[in-house]
Amino acid sequence: MSARTRILVVDDEPQITRVLRTSLSSHGYEVSIANDGEAALKAMQDVNPDLIVTDLSMPRMTGIELCESIRDQSQVPIIVLSVRGEDKSKIEALDKGADDYVTKPFSINELLARIRANLRRANLYKDQQDTEPIRIGDFHIDLQTRIVSVEEKEVHLTPKEFDLLVYMAQHPEKVLTHSVLLKAVWGPQSVQQPEYLRVFINQLRKKIEPEETPRYILTEPWVGYRFKPEGK
Repeated sequence: MSARTRILVVDDEPQITRVLRTSLSSHGYEVSIANDGEAALKAMQDVNPDLIVTDLSMPRMTGIELCESIRDQSQVPIIVLSVRGEDKSKIEALDKGADDYVTKPFSINELLARIRANLRRANLYKDQQDTEPIRIGDFHIDLQTRIVSVEEKEVHLTPKEFDLLVYMAQHPEKVLTHSVLLKAVWGPQSVQQPEYLRVFINQLRKKIEPEETPRYILTEPWVGYRFKPEGK
């Protein structure tokens, strides 16, 4: 891991920021701190972080609003670190652009694992400069530009929606279990987070399905999902 990997921590609790700065720095990351969402948006221009860790409850701008603002300008991975552990908060954060969610109090080892997993996936397509676009059925997926077209119409996907679609497109017509999809897109530490899949499958369907009844992403009850690229 390069010492130049930059992480922006956004939290208004000094104790949390101290712990994160010390722990992440000791593992070779370059850490910057912002105490609220507005400061984070300014820091993004100065720091150009490789990953952002943010709280939800902050003055001047909530973590949810921050996620929305970041997604308007960047595909940088976002991990929410919050005391709110209920599904409603997790789903809202994921729906607004967060890639992952860790509940306080947290294990620093778990957070480090989530950071590594998100950085690996963020760098995956950067390292595949010669990778040909995926052309399958009604889909054209450019791995370098991260542009997706369905029936020649471009659709805008968040980073995790894109990762999920790519994995499914690489395994067409196969039944992909919940645990397989969670491990592939969010890492092995997320196999017990089924709400992640519910949120992103629903969001993907809203963007790529032409009708209310899905024809591309089919549900296999109690098992997982099947991707049918031709929608037939």
